[in-house]
Amino acid sequence: MKIRTGMGYDVHQLKEGEDFWLGGIQIAHEKGAVGHSDADVLIHVICDALLGAANLRDIGFHFSDQDPQYKGIDSKVLLSQVIRLLKEQDWSIANIDSTICLQRPKINPHIPTMKSCLAKVMGIQEEDLSIKATTTERLGFVGKEEGVAAYAVVLITKNT
Repeated sequence: MKIRTGMGYDVHQLKEGEDFWLGGIQIAHEKGAVGHSDADVLIHVICDALLGAANLRDIGFHFSDQDPQYKGIDSKVLLSQVIRLLKEQDWSIANIDSTICLQRPKINPHIPTMKSCLAKVMGIQEEDLSIKATTTERLGFVGKEEGVAAYAVVLITKNT
């Protein structure tokens, strides 16, 4: 069996009046993330971690922010395409561990819904997806509520 790990990191600016998509769900908040797609930072880091683990480059290579077809796209569509790419190479997801860095709103109440949503998109068990949230104690751009950041680490396997 072949085993690989991958890591993802992403940041999006927060801006008043934008929709806030995180973990595949829309969260009510006065600010939302800014990006070419729906700016779902959690899905983006999971995509990057999975692509990196499979040595398939990164999310920007596959879904360029210069390509108008991805303008405003639901990031769950991008994640499903990443899953298809992994399956074409016979990779399976063993587990995902992720962390969202955000001062407000509180994410903890939304984590079960995010896990359910993303597990369905990826075709994995919810127990194989960890989503955690933290603040930065009001330090830096996250603490000042200017942006949101996320990290993900994945383990993928292939029977060889």
